[in-house]
Amino acid sequence: MEHPNLVFVFADQMRAQATGYAGDINAITPNLDNLAEQSIVFTNAVAGCPVCSPYRASLITGQYPHTHGVFLNDLYLQHKAVSIADAFNDAGYYTGWIGKWHLDGHGRTKFTPPERRQGFQFWKAVECTHDYNRSVYYADTDEKLYWETYDAIAQAKESAKFIKESVHPFALFVSWGPPHDPYDTAPEEFRKLFDPEKIVLRKNVPAYVEERARNWLAGYYSHITAVDFAMGIILDAVKKSGIEDETIVIFTSDHGDMLGSQAQFHKQRPWDESILVPFLLRYPALFGRQRKIFTAPFNAPHIMPTILSICGIEIPDTVEGMDFSKAIMGIEPAPENEAIISCYCPFGQWIKKNGGKEYRGIRTERYTYVRDLKGPWLLYDNENDPYQMNNLCNHPDYKKLQNHLDNLLKKKLDQTKDEFQEGEYYVKKWGYEVDENLTVPYWLLDES
Repeated sequence: MEHPNLVFVFADQMRAQATGYAGDINAITPNLDNLAEQSIVFTNAVAGCPVCSPYRASLITGQYPHTHGVFLNDLYLQHKAVSIADAFNDAGYYTGWIGKWHLDGHGRTKFTPPERRQGFQFWKAVECTHDYNRSVYYADTDEKLYWETYDAIAQAKESAKFIKESVHPFALFVSWGPPHDPYDTAPEEFRKLFDPEKIVLRKNVPAYVEERARNWLAGYYSHITAVDFAMGIILDAVKKSGIEDETIVIFTSDHGDMLGSQAQFHKQRPWDESILVPFLLRYPALFGRQRKIFTAPFNAPHIMPTILSICGIEIPDTVEGMDFSKAIMGIEPAPENEAIISCYCPFGQWIKKNGGKEYRGIRTERYTYVRDLKGPWLLYDNENDPYQMNNLCNHPDYKKLQNHLDNLLKKKLDQTKDEFQEGEYYVKKWGYEVDENLTVPYWLLDES
């Protein structure tokens, strides 16, 4: 099919390791596991800047954060680039967005008017909320509406309705808040499945954070099981509509969550629990229904050009990411073998006084290499050290490897025109107003 439908679903703060198909014995994800058996499974999908708004802006524009300007949460993404919705609209698609937006920057519970929606036509969304059981959203007017139940499930039902009733071709983006914290708010039927004492921790969770990690993980997995249930609703709608073969279904996330690994919590960090996300792509008409593994690092800016190419749509000149479609088809090698990972401005739970730092690094199939502003910081052999517990940085036996990776990183920074400066530099360059912790005070916007 020249112009297949697209159903792009992504969760918030769901790390790659937290599914049954990825081998997590805690996870109860039957729908995602079944989807994985029919999909291309990206084992090195990377959230290059592992924070909500930066990822979303890269998804929408195909650009890196220092280009589109959204390198912190709660900023407004200016409509300067050709958005992914613009590209689909120009190709005759009906485009829709359901769920969390987090690109408007005018307050988390404020109405986003059509001119600030980056071209999306159908709209049932809100800037940001994590009150999943009383979740606000807006449609065509500024009337404040509420999802009737736990929002991921209600949004899945709305998505099913969209799929069944929409003209073809369509491109639907579904953005869920869970499994982002608060971790204790999933429906009871899912929470009762997970006992903190029975959670099997990753090997890199030290004993002194074990209790906190267990309690948070129990809630985290309950949200993930709820998200899996919601994904089942969407998959069922695609099947019952008779459009499985000609519909691309993607499931992914905007970034992960440390949840005690490396004694760290939340996002922004350069370790795999934060930067690696699930990424499943099913398109039976082109790829069949057999599970295939794609191992090349695949970064957020690459999503837009790759999807557009698979859909037979011209890639806009404003896109910086690379088209991986031929590599996924097995026709050509991947256009790059390393993904940039970055933190422009440490904020929120990872401010500088709490150990946060600006960094740039690369994630290859095998290695992670990271520099902070003072110099080389981290080097891991992820093949022999999958839990990243042995930092090889500046070890004399790995000097040649470190120099090679450092040169690769410098080359990538030059190619993407990344100056790698302190966070304050970028804030001043873009003229943003932040508090003393480089955090955008979105709560003041909500109150105004």
